[in-house]
Amino acid sequence: MKITTHAASSRANTFPWPPVLFVAATIAALLMSWLLPLPWPGIDDAPARWIGLGFGVVGLVLMILGFKALIEHRTTVFPNKTSTTLVTRGPYRWFRNPIYLGQVLLLFAGAEVTKSIWFVVAGLVFGVLVTVLQIVPEERHLEAQFGDAYLDYKVRTRRWI
Repeated sequence: MKITTHAASSRANTFPWPPVLFVAATIAALLMSWLLPLPWPGIDDAPARWIGLGFGVVGLVLMILGFKALIEHRTTVFPNKTSTTLVTRGPYRWFRNPIYLGQVLLLFAGAEVTKSIWFVVAGLVFGVLVTVLQIVPEERHLEAQFGDAYLDYKVRTRRWI
């Protein structure tokens, strides 16, 4: 579904939280892994490695397809800009936040690659912070921008998984 508005509502945010939080979570996980290494609680066998790496592949695919859908519908890919089109195709058909979900999955994959539980912690903290600082304001923005169309989409599509 493509709904475009011409009167721009206020932005969801004036600061690009998601990329900053993602970089900060990655750096924090790497630093904690170095400063306070914890034993890896997972199984270190081929199936576990494939599952962990699968999280990364799925995360990258969600992010790429999410950006692609936004670009194809000629709306912003920047989380601190005004959305001009309600995108409900591609991965947005199943998740309202496929790019942020992809970032969480990449952090979880980082746990497998580094064998550091700190990446799991970073993924969970990122998920909470991006929800509070970006997703909730973004949902208010989209509701103001697209009204009932967004409310209908919100009812039938999950925020995360």
